[in-house]
Amino acid sequence: MAYSIDLSGRVALVTGASGGLGAQFAKTLAAAGAAVVLASRRVEKLKDLRNHIEGEGGSAHVVEMDVTDVHSIRAAVAHAETSVGAIDILVNNSGVSTTQRVQDVGEQDYDFVFNTNVRGAFFVAQEVGKRMLARAKGAAPGTYIGGRIINIASMAGLKVLPQIGVYCMSKAAVVQMTRVMALEWGKYGINTTAICPGYIDTEINHHHWQTEQGQKLVQMLPRRRVGKPQDLDALIVLLASGESHFINGAIISADDGFGV
Repeated sequence: MAYSIDLSGRVALVTGASGGLGAQFAKTLAAAGAAVVLASRRVEKLKDLRNHIEGEGGSAHVVEMDVTDVHSIRAAVAHAETSVGAIDILVNNSGVSTTQRVQDVGEQDYDFVFNTNVRGAFFVAQEVGKRMLARAKGAAPGTYIGGRIINIASMAGLKVLPQIGVYCMSKAAVVQMTRVMALEWGKYGINTTAICPGYIDTEINHHHWQTEQGQKLVQMLPRRRVGKPQDLDALIVLLASGESHFINGAIISADDGFGV
């Protein structure tokens, strides 16, 4: 007997959707039937992605969002809900990094990473979560009670790696943020989880894997390979679905065993 998950009738907001994992998450959720709201600062990239999704028969909408600006977050979420409908699924994906040793990290480097990865992720989840809570308490309209918040952390939040120490710290904060939201919001049917991807080949880092340094890193991995964005498809659909109702507060490594 075949088994499938259908997200028809659900609205999913994906931040950082203009490329990389965010774009893949959006395409995957749309293919599963969700109406997807694409959020990022790079609006032209979002429009291209929307055209691709619509060309495949999916539903996609574009909102401009700067996760480092709380006013931008609030405006984008309000616009999304007005235009598309109440958000049932949040994929909290925006993230940045720098490469340097701890002694070389300046204030601007630290703020650059934490403002997006921690502060931004928190206030996006808070804004969406407050609206999910209002529906659960009957204080706001909406046919679907509860929700799914999926924070994209990293295996670097669980395993310390050299030269990206501030990034590791920021993703560890996302892991703890996930747990506290799961604890406080779970009783309202809002399930909060985190995915901790390992090394994934995207357009941002693709060139690195062809270099001598990149190849050395690949040889250190358990199965001498990096992942593809599609390797997370099944996991993101499961966590976004009603079938994941018993999965709350889970921190799921998807790193090909690198963290073992």
